[in-house]
Amino acid sequence: MRELDPLLHSQLRLAIVSLLLSVETADFVYLKEKTNATAGNLSVQLEKLETAGYIQVKKEFVGKKTHTSCQLTDTGRKALEDYIDALREYLNL
Repeated sequence: MRELDPLLHSQLRLAIVSLLLSVETADFVYLKEKTNATAGNLSVQLEKLETAGYIQVKKEFVGKKTHTSCQLTDTGRKALEDYIDALREYLNL
């Protein structure tokens, strides 16, 4: 059996990648609300996913406020597909 991707096995990181799968981009506030994560924890997990190349993070200023948006990369999409396939193997589906 294949090993589950430890980066995606985290509940919050899996939630982030799953949410990004269904949208073109998502901003920080949307992800925070949907995951019920704290701002600090969400920031750390986004950084880990970005470092792995699973998501692209874009930070810009809108007026005087920062705006952070995230997008799933092809690498992230493939990693999620592989993760789901590995789960199916474990569940004999």
